[in-house]
Amino acid sequence: MSAARRGTQAGAGLDRRRFLGTVAGAGLAAAGGVGLLTMEDSAPAHAHRRASRRPRGDRPLFLGTYTSAAGGGRGVGRGTYDTATGRITATGVVAGVADPSYLALAPSGRTLYAVDEQQQGGVTAMALAPDGRPTVLGTRSTGGAGPCHLSVHPSGRWLLTANYLSGSVAVHPLDRTTGALGERTDLVTHSSPPPGPGQDGPHAHQIITAPDGRHVLAVDLGNDTVYTYRLDETAGKLTQVTYATLRPGAGPRHLTFHPSGAFAYLANEVDNTVVVCRYDRGSGRLTPGTPQSTGTGPGTSYPAQILVTRGGRFAFLANRGHNSLTRYAVEAAGARLRLLDTVPVGGDFPRQIAFSPDQRWLFAANQKSGTVTVFAVDARTGALRSAGAPFAAPVPVCVLPL
Repeated sequence: MSAARRGTQAGAGLDRRRFLGTVAGAGLAAAGGVGLLTMEDSAPAHAHRRASRRPRGDRPLFLGTYTSAAGGGRGVGRGTYDTATGRITATGVVAGVADPSYLALAPSGRTLYAVDEQQQGGVTAMALAPDGRPTVLGTRSTGGAGPCHLSVHPSGRWLLTANYLSGSVAVHPLDRTTGALGERTDLVTHSSPPPGPGQDGPHAHQIITAPDGRHVLAVDLGNDTVYTYRLDETAGKLTQVTYATLRPGAGPRHLTFHPSGAFAYLANEVDNTVVVCRYDRGSGRLTPGTPQSTGTGPGTSYPAQILVTRGGRFAFLANRGHNSLTRYAVEAAGARLRLLDTVPVGGDFPRQIAFSPDQRWLFAANQKSGTVTVFAVDARTGALRSAGAPFAAPVPVCVLPL
């Protein structure tokens, strides 16, 4: 999060990211030559005929955006990507979802969830038809402000959400059959330790379930802390069991686990570092190691999201200020990251990155340039190769290829 964004939030109580969307218009104009996502209900009939003739290799893709930002989208963007080339094609928009800045898929693959990142925060469920068309099932309050991340518990029975502005995490039950949301069962606010330097309070940024399935971890940027909870899978209640503190001013943003489950990698937004953390499955305790370079040099880089390949050999970090992707070799069975290089992302402010399910492609949602860039991932070396011209979309802040 930039200093300007922090000031905006403190002075006007606005959404933590929305002001960045105001610069997207110029980026969209600069991305001429690639089609923008359009409203599904206004798409011409011939567009649907073209969609029916798409090659079998096309797979669904969804885009999160800010509907309230200048130049923003009008709901959850729909598209497809070619599994042979990585090329994205627009297919429409799921209208009526406000500020869907982060998306997650249920383990069943039949339900899509989005945060509604507003002052009165919410989460929305969408049923996915066999042809990939979503139907909105309903929205529930998160009990907090500015929800920015959500994930589905591996059981498929609970939705976990992080409210950034409120510094709280919420739990909602999910219908076993439809995936629809029930009334919130828990809301926990991060009250200690105290906020880090320059922070005005806790700011929950991510909530995920550890690979062991026994613990839920919540990353709080404002408190420089990662909290570990146990989830009561009967009542939907969170109980804190431990927490790990980062060095003051680190600003932890995003955590991802090594496939072994014994280590996790943490991207720190404020101090421009990554940290290898040891994870104890029994206690849920996370033990941070020494902060490491992002390879972006001096200045502000705002690391955003870190990914690890399924085989655990490489990790990739999105750097918003530097507009690059850092590639790391994962060594010592996950205990060490070795910086290999940084690659220009081909856009401005890569807010979020995601692999295709086969991890052949890496997608980057570039918020300020209004583009999504695609890279082919070399399975042997981890090298990234641009897959072609950027795809233009209104203020893309999340990309979810299925």
